[in-house]
Amino acid sequence: MKKPAQDPLFSALADATFEAYKSAVISLPSDVLRVIRKAAAAETNPVARGEFANILENIEIAERLGVPMCQDTGVPVVYLTLPPDVPLTQSLYDAVAEGVRRATSEIPLRPNVVDPLTRHNTKDNTGAGIPAIHVRPGEKFTVTVFPKGAGAENSSRIAMLLPSHVYGIEGFVVETMLSAEGKPCPPVFLGIGIGGTFDLAANLAKEALLLSVDTMTEFEQQICDSVNKLGIGPMGLGGDFTALAVKVKTAGCHTASLPVAVNVQCWANRHASVEVNP
Repeated sequence: MKKPAQDPLFSALADATFEAYKSAVISLPSDVLRVIRKAAAAETNPVARGEFANILENIEIAERLGVPMCQDTGVPVVYLTLPPDVPLTQSLYDAVAEGVRRATSEIPLRPNVVDPLTRHNTKDNTGAGIPAIHVRPGEKFTVTVFPKGAGAENSSRIAMLLPSHVYGIEGFVVETMLSAEGKPCPPVFLGIGIGGTFDLAANLAKEALLLSVDTMTEFEQQICDSVNKLGIGPMGLGGDFTALAVKVKTAGCHTASLPVAVNVQCWANRHASVEVNP
C-alpha cells in the first residue's frame, strides 16, 4: 500500500521516476547518439545508409515533438541508488510504481505489462515484480529508468558454459546475434554479463547496457567486430554495422561454472537518471 502523496520523500521519488521515464523514452543519452551518428557516417551499404537516415530522423522528430521515439515504450526496469541516510523501505518501491503509473497515463506509454499466464493487462505498466527495481548504494539518491522493449529482450540469451570454454564466450555472443537476425531492430547494443550465478549474470548483462558506449575495451571491441562480420546490418537489411557497441560486466563465480548472459538492446538504448531531492 503506497504512502500518502504528501510524504515528501514519496512525492519526490515518484516525480523523479516520472521525469526519468519521460526523458528516457523521448531522448537518447549523448554517448548513444554519438555512436549512432559515427556509425551512420561510416556505413558503406546504400540500403543501410538509408536506414541510418531513418533512425536519425526518428530521433530528431521524437525530441522536437516531445513524443516517445518508439511505440514499444518497454517494461520499466529501474535502478535506485541510495545514500546511507536513505533507508530502503516499501514506500520507495511504492513511489517508483506511482511514478510509472503516472508516466503511463501522462506521457503516455503503451501499457505493456501483463500477467505471464493469464495475459491480463494491468493497463498501468505495473504488476507482480514490475517495475523491476534494483537497489545499490551510492553517494547521491538517484533513480535511473531503463525501458526495455520486447523485440530486443526476446533475442537475449544465457548459457552456463564449462570453465574450459572461456574462449567460447565470443562465439556464444555471435551465435546469439546470428539467431536474432533483424528481430531486435539492429544495429544493436550488446550487454554481456560474465560470471556470478545464473541470475547474477543476467543482471550484469542488463547493467552493462548502462555503461558509456563510446569507448570499448580490446575484448569488447573484438566481440563487436565479430558480430559486425555477420553483415546483418540495420533492420536486418544488410550492412557494415550489426552492433554499435559491446559492453561487459563481470563477477566472481564458482570454480566449476562460467555463466554468460547476452542482453540485446536495439539501437534505441534508452535510459535516463534523475537525482531525487525530497
